[in-house]
Amino acid sequence: METVHKIGRRKTAVARIYLSEGKGNITINNKPLDEYFTTGTLQYKVRQPFSLTENVNAFDVTVNVFGGGITGQAEAIRLAISRALVELDEENKPLLKPEGLMTRDPRMVERKKFGQKKARKKFQFSKR
Repeated sequence: METVHKIGRRKTAVARIYLSEGKGNITINNKPLDEYFTTGTLQYKVRQPFSLTENVNAFDVTVNVFGGGITGQAEAIRLAISRALVELDEENKPLLKPEGLMTRDPRMVERKKFGQKKARKKFQFSKR
């Protein structure tokens, strides 16, 4: 089996992953997973597609990720891994889709409007 290349996005984060057969090593920007994402929640998010498809130690993943914050990056990696697993085996799709792992989350930051403090917050109103 050769490597599978997929892209995942979330907010402004973009993750490019290379999935190949291996022992379950996940490398993100040349660092191991537990060094790049120190919180257990984000590590769980990255590993979630493997645990749902029961491929926990079957693949090695190399990730290049940039942009956004750590949560957006973790979710971008999760989407890319899910897409790669579906390309390898179409039977993984019914396992991942109900969990929402095959959907690109479209929510983005709303832009700030002029004459206002933030996107929706207004400046304090003064009657006098």
